[in-house]
Parts: sequence; structure tokens; C-alpha cells
Amino acid sequence: MFFRTKYLFILLITTFVLNSCGEYQKVLKKPNTKAKYELAEKLYDEGDFKKANRLLEQIAPGYVGKPQGERVMFFFANSYFEIKDYNFAGYQFERFLKSYPKSDKASEAAFLGAKSYYMLSPKFSVDQTDTDKALTKLQLFINLYPESEYFAEANIMAKELTTKKERKAFEVAKQFTKLGKSYILDYSVSAIASLDNFISDHPGSIYYEDALYLKIEATTNLALNSTENRKKERLDDARMAYNNLFKYFPETKYKEVANDLIEKVDEQLNNFSEQKNLSK
Repeated sequence: MFFRTKYLFILLITTFVLNSCGEYQKVLKKPNTKAKYELAEKLYDEGDFKKANRLLEQIAPGYVGKPQGERVMFFFANSYFEIKDYNFAGYQFERFLKSYPKSDKASEAAFLGAKSYYMLSPKFSVDQTDTDKALTKLQLFINLYPESEYFAEANIMAKELTTKKERKAFEVAKQFTKLGKSYILDYSVSAIASLDNFISDHPGSIYYEDALYLKIEATTNLALNSTENRKKERLDDARMAYNNLFKYFPETKYKEVANDLIEKVDEQLNNFSEQKNLSK
């Protein structure tokens, strides 16, 4: 009896699925826009966004300027988002906002459009064009809709993307600093320039302390390996970098290694002072 009931249940489910697929294929191939609209809405409400998207793609152009156009365009854009086609989702949400800027769905569309580009943002080590676009969209949303239910989530995403961009800039400077230790002084010069830009551009970054310490490394390396006519100036730069780290982070985690480096710098500076005194 159990196996018979189970068999009948499977048969009913199979029949239902086949009928549903048959109805979908039939409507998909017919030119009846109304039937496609009704089935697309039904499938969308049921969460079958892939099938709904195919139907909406066919009928969306025909609803431009019509009363249902706003609804169709939003469903169309969101169906792309739900099937994780974020490139098309972002594009379609932009179109929706241009067509219906005063829509009740404008806030949600702006958020989901920005989130689409957020989802496309790659890992920090590669080109960040999509990250830049996502940040622009998120900032626009944050400025326009401070009372939105999505405001907090948008801020979290924007902060995450900002940190990702900061990490990319920091890692470039870190790599130059590392290469500078191979006694190719041009790398230390590039490291210092990159670190100066990072420190100036990202004062609130989670990598700020690390950048200040790396500048001590880069300036010390450059100073200790410089020619005599440039050494004093560069030793002074290293000492200034050391002072800056302890100015902002008196209990820095780099205290021990920074002190080891500054001992070498101060030793060289003392030599210059002694030579100056002898020459008097």
C-alpha cells in the first residue's frame, strides 16, 4: 500500500511538472502578449525567475508607455538579479530608474542596481572598475535615500568596497617596499611615493598604521643605501617617518621593529653630527 501511494504521488508530481512545462512552452511560442504577461507574473510570484525572465524579455518592449510598463520593467530587472545575471540586472535597473524616476519602486531599484555592481566587484588584486561603479551607485543611493530600509546594508557594502580598494593601494606600496630591500633604490623611491599617497588619501583606513610603519622601512632602506650627498636628508626623512608612526600610534604593534630601524638611522645621524663638530 505504501509503495502504491508513493508511486501515485510521484506520478501526480511528474504530470503536474510536464503540464506546467507544456503550458510554458506553448505560451512562449505564441504571440499573445497578454497570456505571456499573466504567465510571467505567475512564474515570478512562484519564484521561477528564469522562466519569468524569458517571457518578460519578449514582452517588455511592448509595454513601454503603458500602465503596466512600470511593473513589467521592475519585474524584468529583478528577475535578472534573482538569477544572478548581475550585468544585465544593473543595466535594467538603470533603465527602470530613467523611465520611472518617481516610481514607488525607485528606492529599491536604486539599491538593487547598486548591489548588482557590488556583486560584480572582483577580488582586490585585479582591475577595480566594477568596484568603482558599485561605490558610485551605492553613494548615490545613500545620498538620495537616507530613510530607506536598505540604507544600513548599503553603508556596509560601501565600507567593504572602500576597504577592498584601500587594500589594493596598500598592497602595491607594500610590494614596492619589499622590492626596495633588494637594493634597487628606485623601488624604495616608488614605495615612499605610494605610501605618501596612501597616507594622504586614506587617513581612516584599517591599513593606516601599517602604511606608516612601511614608510619607516622604505625611508630607512633608501637612506642607509644612499650616496653621501643624499644620505643626511634621507636619514632625516626616516626619522620623521618614525616620529609620525608614534605620533598617531603611541602603542603601535610595530614598536620593537621600528625601534630597531631607528637605531640604525640615529647612529648614522650621530656620525654626521660628529663630523660636523670636527670640521669646526
